[in-house]
Amino acid sequence: MDQIVSETEFKRACVIGSPIAHSRSPLIHNYWLKQHGIAGSYDKIEVKPGELSAFFASMATLGFAGCNVTVPHKEEALRLAKHRTARADEFGAANTIWFEDGELCADNTDSHGYEMSLDQDAPGWDSAERALVLGAGGASRAIIAALLRRGVERIDLVNRSVERAEELARLFGKSVRAFGFERAPALMKDADLLVNTTALGMLGKEPLDLSLDTLKEGALVSDIVYVPLETGLLKQAKARSHRVAGGLGMLLHQAVPGFVYWFGAAPEVTPALRAILEDDVRKAGG
Repeated sequence: MDQIVSETEFKRACVIGSPIAHSRSPLIHNYWLKQHGIAGSYDKIEVKPGELSAFFASMATLGFAGCNVTVPHKEEALRLAKHRTARADEFGAANTIWFEDGELCADNTDSHGYEMSLDQDAPGWDSAERALVLGAGGASRAIIAALLRRGVERIDLVNRSVERAEELARLFGKSVRAFGFERAPALMKDADLLVNTTALGMLGKEPLDLSLDTLKEGALVSDIVYVPLETGLLKQAKARSHRVAGGLGMLLHQAVPGFVYWFGAAPEVTPALRAILEDDVRKAGG
């Protein structure tokens, strides 16, 4: 990619959360800063519960153009923002913060990130008519929105707590139906797309205990977990000759809008950048 002329002003951004040591966002944004020839930095900062409001108040003084927000601050970040995008309001959480005319603005780029990751990693995925989504947390909400936006006609949502799944399904109307997790094997028979939005299968977490024996032939299997790069779910899917899409693409693509907000350049998710992230995850045991 052609580099742009370096900026005279040094620009800063960061990712905040608690814990935050594991974040790979600095690898992504500092790569793009170097690629575009922009004088700037992207750091990770521990902001503990109860400290978010004070941190936001100090951001401009500290020279930050904005930040990414991760757990446990996404909902509070939305409440504290003066201006919010429609999709941030829709999801009830923000993962990207920036300033406009000195006022705090908020966006949620998770849905965009998931959509773009499947476009890159599994072209044609949006021909799916029915999807089975595992988990009813914040990531599930963003992913369901992306699936509906791209034409998936029906989504079956399964969760250990049926009540939580039903609460989420009501937000989207008749296209989304809620079930207990035990219904997953039966629902897989008609699924063109299976998505794991839970942390099950992540390094250090419980495995995802789910057999794919009943999954529809030709279905795409997607897992938003990216540590390890190939989860047990994806290994099982590959063994059954299903197409698969891991979670690293979502991490990379959700980062693009924030870089535009803070640094004014539109970066690309390239094989070279992905290789850097993959190497880092493998070194961490993934």
